[in-house]
Amino acid sequence: MAIVSNTISYMDGDVVLEAFFAFDDAISERRPAVLISHTWAGRDEFVADKAKKMAKLGYVGFALDMYGKGVLGTSPEQNMALMQPFMNDRAMLQQRIKAALLAVKLLPWVDDSKIAAMGFCFGGLCVLDLARTGVDIKGVVSFHGLFNPADNFKKTAIKAKVLALHGYDDPMNKPEQLIEFQNEMTKAGADWQVHSYGHTMHAFTNPVANNPDFGTVYNATADKRSWQTMQNFLVEIFA
Repeated sequence: MAIVSNTISYMDGDVVLEAFFAFDDAISERRPAVLISHTWAGRDEFVADKAKKMAKLGYVGFALDMYGKGVLGTSPEQNMALMQPFMNDRAMLQQRIKAALLAVKLLPWVDDSKIAAMGFCFGGLCVLDLARTGVDIKGVVSFHGLFNPADNFKKTAIKAKVLALHGYDDPMNKPEQLIEFQNEMTKAGADWQVHSYGHTMHAFTNPVANNPDFGTVYNATADKRSWQTMQNFLVEIFA
């Protein structure tokens, strides 16, 4: 087994984006692909590492880019400035992540009938919005993603299976928001499931998260459990 990785440029309108992808070149046939949507900081090493882990599981890992080639935040203030335009314009967000879906389908190693998406924090919201558009993909996984509903979709049927992995003590997703999200998924006809981890805050998969006042704290147990749950989900949807 040899994991091959590289970057690839793609476009959303006139915006140049750069994804990081990885695959196992010991596999000769086309295989499922997993889009990986980054946090509010941008397409960094955190999601590049996830793409490599997807490759080791036998998939093509595709760490997409929401902000533009080389654009990364270096502080909470910069991260917020990068994320907020997409929070304000969900149609723009949805168009941007659909550009990544089109790009991954063109990779020669990808079985374009078997595509899923996963995302972290802001990226979790992004993959949920991808599902909200009604695209025909197998499933989406949100790791401590934001549950804010999209204001431009009211009655679209969700075709993708939905898995939300959630810290119960996440201050960015109050219990009432979780209930509203579950009701939304039910009304959209989605095959959905939510796993809530007790005594767990936001960003629980990120080992460098250590800011209880902000609500971002790594939780090794929830990280391990959520990663296993995600793997089980992918095995199910790609069967």
